[in-house]
Amino acid sequence: MSMQRIMVATDGSAGADRAVEVAAVLAKAVDGELLIVTIGGNFPAEEIRKLACAEGGVGEANELLCNRILLEAKERAERAGVRRIGTQSGWGDPAEGIIDAARRERSDMLVLGRRGRGKLAGWLLGSVSREVVSRAPCIVVVVP
Repeated sequence: MSMQRIMVATDGSAGADRAVEVAAVLAKAVDGELLIVTIGGNFPAEEIRKLACAEGGVGEANELLCNRILLEAKERAERAGVRRIGTQSGWGDPAEGIIDAARRERSDMLVLGRRGRGKLAGWLLGSVSREVVSRAPCIVVVVP
């Protein structure tokens, strides 16, 4: 079983940062490819409002947030020594977007944090991580 295509989902939260670190260690260990994905649409409304005022609109604010999250995650992976890194952003339901990206990119493994920025956390796993674990087309590693 190949583990060359590792995908990590991030929303910029502390849990997602830990997931990026774990995914980077795994990608470096197998000299694999790391794809960093973020899905807009689940950012805190207050953060979007502030950025929308400064950037001129909600779309621009979401794009700015996604780009910032991806850049920080990519820099973290580069510091860990990963040589091949790609980034992608999407819009919509986070769980659905993550699952679709993993399927589309034919990921061998998907890494994500147990909980992210969502307000309604699940009992043991956050709602996004629980949904991804149950429907992902590949191995899923959930980082506490």
